[in-house]
Amino acid sequence: MEAMHIISMHNIVKKYYVGKPNELEILHGIDLEVEEGEFLSIIGPSGAGKSTLMNLIGVLDRPTSGTYTLGDISVEKCKDQELSAIRNRKIGFVFQNFNLLPRVSALDNVSLPMMYAGVGRKERSRRAAELLEKVGMGERASHQPNELSGGQQQRVAIARAIANDPDIILADEPTGALDSRTGQAVMDLFQRLHEEDGKTIILITHNPDLAAQTGRILTIEDGRIVKEETR
Repeated sequence: MEAMHIISMHNIVKKYYVGKPNELEILHGIDLEVEEGEFLSIIGPSGAGKSTLMNLIGVLDRPTSGTYTLGDISVEKCKDQELSAIRNRKIGFVFQNFNLLPRVSALDNVSLPMMYAGVGRKERSRRAAELLEKVGMGERASHQPNELSGGQQQRVAIARAIANDPDIILADEPTGALDSRTGQAVMDLFQRLHEEDGKTIILITHNPDLAAQTGRILTIEDGRIVKEETR
């Protein structure tokens, strides 16, 4: 059976300051298809358009033109409220600087997306504890971010990203703030989520060693995908 495309982007253009003298086109007609259950990386130098593309994939921003289908949803036709629901339920985000709430325990940080999704308190706590266990942070559930190392904070952030069982995990330079050994442990965790749970994972990175651990590598330069390698 042919794998389903979970992401289909066609001729995606992203401009800023549209119609003004300083109009700036960042993405110049991107075509991207991602299969369900795929682990791929998008690699390229700083300023190539990686983060702009990630913001579009994660429906944090809208393309200027082009079509984007996420599963069976035509993203460009969605209202803001619908995009917010898509972000909460269908996409899990992992960022370089963890983005954890500072004065809140690991358990509560992981519970937060479930609260927005309307999951009851008891079920939130049960699932958050289960997810922390899954990422090797079960014993640190009551710790606040400032009591955790960078690698531990990123594990909590990954547990939070998968709290609502999203279809896609978007990881933007997830090991950028970590030393190489800790970064590799985080990559191993992504591999496990991919292999055991069948998660679709898109890794944004400038690190070719990390990209080499994914099934497909797309290289972006000057707002265009210039190369594709499959492993």
